[in-house]
Amino acid sequence: MSSALERNIQALRNRRERDEAEATLQERIAEAITRFTGSMTFVYLHLATFGSWIVANLGWIPGVPQWDPSFVVLAMIASVEAIFLSTFVLISQNRMAASADKRADLDLQISLLAEYEVTKLATLMAAIADRLGVETSMDAELDEIQRDVAPGAVLDEIEASNSAPAGG
Repeated sequence: MSSALERNIQALRNRRERDEAEATLQERIAEAITRFTGSMTFVYLHLATFGSWIVANLGWIPGVPQWDPSFVVLAMIASVEAIFLSTFVLISQNRMAASADKRADLDLQISLLAEYEVTKLATLMAAIADRLGVETSMDAELDEIQRDVAPGAVLDEIEASNSAPAGG
């Protein structure tokens, strides 16, 4: 593995660790709950708990009185649990979305830098070719490649094409 690749991997690992360390207590709790509720242990726990509740309240266990024969309490508990679990999941998703936005911004910045560098290299290569008197069949394409791309103009064009009526 190249040293540049190792350096980049380490930088990303350091950033991820820093982001995790900067998470608030509430975010860490929500993340832990979401991680646990997304596990098979959670599923097995629910199967055992709800299964026992149902079996007991159907009167299938001799000597155990039915405390919720209509399952209203069980339904209420499941509903409240679903409300809280969905909230924890949304908190975790919001955090993941913010992280994804940061990565997308980084990707965009790297792409813009690479485009800028390629444009400058194309300009340099064209100047060298001109100086040496080398003619290529790609002169028209080189003129286009040598033009700087304005990200704002590209975004405006994308938005305009997305808002244009279909077929028109």
